[in-house]
Amino acid sequence: MRSEHPERAEATGSDHPEGAAEATHSEHPEKSPLDEAAAAFVGVRRQLFGIAYRMLGSAAEAEDVVQDAWLRWQSTDRTVVLDPPAYLATVTTRLAINVAQSARVRRETYVGPWLPEPVDTSLDPQLGAERGEAVELAVLLLLEKLTPTERAAYVLREAFDYPYEQIAAILETGQANARQLVSRGRRRLAAERREPVDAGEHRRLLEVFLAAAQTGDLAALEELFAEDVVSYSDGGGVRGASRIPVLGSVRVAKYLAAFAPRFWPGAGTEWVEANGCPAVLVSHEGRAVALLAVDASAQGIERIMWVMNPAKLDPYVQSLSGPRGTP
Repeated sequence: MRSEHPERAEATGSDHPEGAAEATHSEHPEKSPLDEAAAAFVGVRRQLFGIAYRMLGSAAEAEDVVQDAWLRWQSTDRTVVLDPPAYLATVTTRLAINVAQSARVRRETYVGPWLPEPVDTSLDPQLGAERGEAVELAVLLLLEKLTPTERAAYVLREAFDYPYEQIAAILETGQANARQLVSRGRRRLAAERREPVDAGEHRRLLEVFLAAAQTGDLAALEELFAEDVVSYSDGGGVRGASRIPVLGSVRVAKYLAAFAPRFWPGAGTEWVEANGCPAVLVSHEGRAVALLAVDASAQGIERIMWVMNPAKLDPYVQSLSGPRGTP
């Protein structure tokens, strides 16, 4: 069973590390082996979640992987583990690779475009990593095109700055192959994504886009877009959303202009942070119906991402922390 937020689980007992640590502390003033195991796990839990989330693009699946890693850590002979953080990272990465392989099959039958599940990064902008790489929604979407092993190598190197020797050990391959895996990931992303704009320009473009989308201003929308812009609407077959991506500046502008009279009247908007970038939460009658995010380069807005599937949107809304404002 997943928690609504990776740092807000409220479980007790030995199935959850925080609960184990609290229980053993109250019963035994001195640390028990389980207490020590829980302390070691909790110390790297955010990093483990960060690895699994980047590997899977799903907070729910990442939580399941982290919980499975904890259960395995409990049953491990920890007296022979010389480096607990390295051991736990290895277990988590291998579990995530297995889940990613099965997820690729499941996503072939997903209704409509699939987008990553958003996460609130306002408290941890880098999501447990050395660097904030591979956490933006657009990057996670592109990482879906890599094999699970390529994705693991890329994430471990680019986000967590793992040395190639350790990446090779985790993936049970040679260092030369580990370097090749990372290089392939870099090349694939470079080929698929232009250099993004800085944070200030990103926010400005989203502000202008929101105003144009709300009024259905066809000319203003076209001016904002890169020629090959793509609009993705992830409703998961539950909400009324386009079941195919909309491609091209003229076509996307016409689509959004036609969409405006049905979607925007009566809608409320809030500025939020999702995956390290500004985003807009759209609500109707007090209930969130979409998270709007964009990816942009010097050529304009490249990708428009509408997360509408309640299974992804509702947990994100529940996990939001800190003040939020209206545009």
